[in-house]
Parts: sequence; C-alpha cells; structure tokens
Amino acid sequence: MDSYHRQPHRKEQPDGRDCKFCAAVDPNFSKRNPIDRWVHGSLEDSATSHMSENGHVFHLMFEIASKRGQRPPLGDLPKSA
Repeated sequence: MDSYHRQPHRKEQPDGRDCKFCAAVDPNFSKRNPIDRWVHGSLEDSATSHMSENGHVFHLMFEIASKRGQRPPLGDLPKSA
C-alpha cells in the first residue's frame, strides 16, 4: 500500500456526540451545524473538547455568561472601533 492510501487507525476516526452543556443553555443549539454541536466522545463537555472552533467559542461564551448569571446577547454584537 502506498503512502497516499493508508488505512486510518480507529482512534483517528472522529466520534462525536452533542454537548450536553450547550444543549441545556443555548436556545439556538438545534440550529447549529452538527460539527459545531459535537464534542469528542471520550472527553467531558468542555470548550476544548468541541470539534470545531465555532463550537468552542459558543461554549466559552455560554460558560462565561452562566458564571456572570446572564445570557449573552442573541442578536448581532455591537461593533467597536
């Protein structure tokens, strides 16, 4: 077998599931792209376990908002400078 056509190892194949934390706090969770909802199956539901950068950022926003006791704005963010 040449180097361009190798068999992927089982651990290289992504296994994902929906993030329970994001599903509980994000009212628009069902409208996200699937890759933005998924976390790696073997890790806990944290921002770093998200498979995409968008999912990671959304998770962080909702973590910070829950620590502050409020939800982030759901509309457009105000532009600065």
